[in-house]
Amino acid sequence: MKKFKSLYLEKINPDLMKNFGLKNLHQTPKLLKITINRGLGIKAQNTKILKSSVNEIRLISGQAPNVTKSKKAIAGFKIRDDMELGIKITLRGKKMYSFLDKLINLALPRIRDFRGLDPKKFDKNGNYNFGINDQLIFPEIEYESVDQTMGFDINFVTSAKNSMQGIALLKGLGIPFHN
Repeated sequence: MKKFKSLYLEKINPDLMKNFGLKNLHQTPKLLKITINRGLGIKAQNTKILKSSVNEIRLISGQAPNVTKSKKAIAGFKIRDDMELGIKITLRGKKMYSFLDKLINLALPRIRDFRGLDPKKFDKNGNYNFGINDQLIFPEIEYESVDQTMGFDINFVTSAKNSMQGIALLKGLGIPFHN
């Protein structure tokens, strides 16, 4: 955590101010939070799958996730009101930087044929979204304990004003993007 905080303050922040012509220190983009989401759909009704998913996300992030529920019934999808459908978690502060360190240095290099993340997945506000197909890239997850490989979505929420500032911030933090 201290590594990313000092890297941001000493190197990334001055570079961003210079590159984008920002006058005030508080105008520079920052990483605000990281959210992790796993949609289980109808599989969430199986308590074994739901508990194993909650345990996996807890091991990966170091924090207990929230179980998301449906807001209304949709008969065509066989969804009832207040039905469990997935899990989500929001990381901030020390846990966010710890997860970022684990993601960059341990998990992403373990992806087969990894050439970098796609830089086109930024939204217009400088936030970045990507999906991971296999939870086994994280070292906390044991191969024997996994019944079925399930992916999840990771979202980096920044205070950037546009995608160019978001790319510069995440590249500075060490997120590998392909060309």
